[in-house]
Amino acid sequence: MQMPSRQNEVDLVRWYVMSAPYRNELRAREELQGKGIECFVPMRYTIVEKSGIKKRQRVPAIHNLIFVHAPLAQIQEFKRQKGIIQYYVKPSRGGGPSEKLWVPDGQMQRFIAVCERGDDSLRYISPDDVHIAPGTRVRVHGGPFDGFEGNFVKVAGRRNRQLVVSVANVVAASLSVSANLVEVIPDGE
Repeated sequence: MQMPSRQNEVDLVRWYVMSAPYRNELRAREELQGKGIECFVPMRYTIVEKSGIKKRQRVPAIHNLIFVHAPLAQIQEFKRQKGIIQYYVKPSRGGGPSEKLWVPDGQMQRFIAVCERGDDSLRYISPDDVHIAPGTRVRVHGGPFDGFEGNFVKVAGRRNRQLVVSVANVVAASLSVSANLVEVIPDGE
């Protein structure tokens, strides 16, 4: 197997996990899309009250978080021009350079699909709050999440079991799924 060269690495289109500090995720999304760069901000519904009127509104589910789908070179150029996004990095072992966090395309597409369903039972949680027991990988058959795979776990503070879709150990989305729709996936499949 041939390792990609540093130049090829810069040209790879990946879903990079980024931060848009000071709650600039929506501004960053708008500016990235204006440059033709694909990106995704997980959103949720909340009730907002203004002047005594309550209104259901979509807001960022996790402040400062944005996923950017582009080659490093294009992201670097955007960062140079705008300076409103930063990479999430994984600390290195042994004192080497930190690695930029990125998510494989298939995993990101599943995460986007779960988020875009707009289900009110969807919760965004830190992966540290999820205790996944070995052998709990499941596939959903039927219902609005037909075909999704994830980990069926007990989430702290919830009475029922949840399907958890984790992305790059940065964020996870959990939602309630009826037990009769779940098939346990055998190890190794």
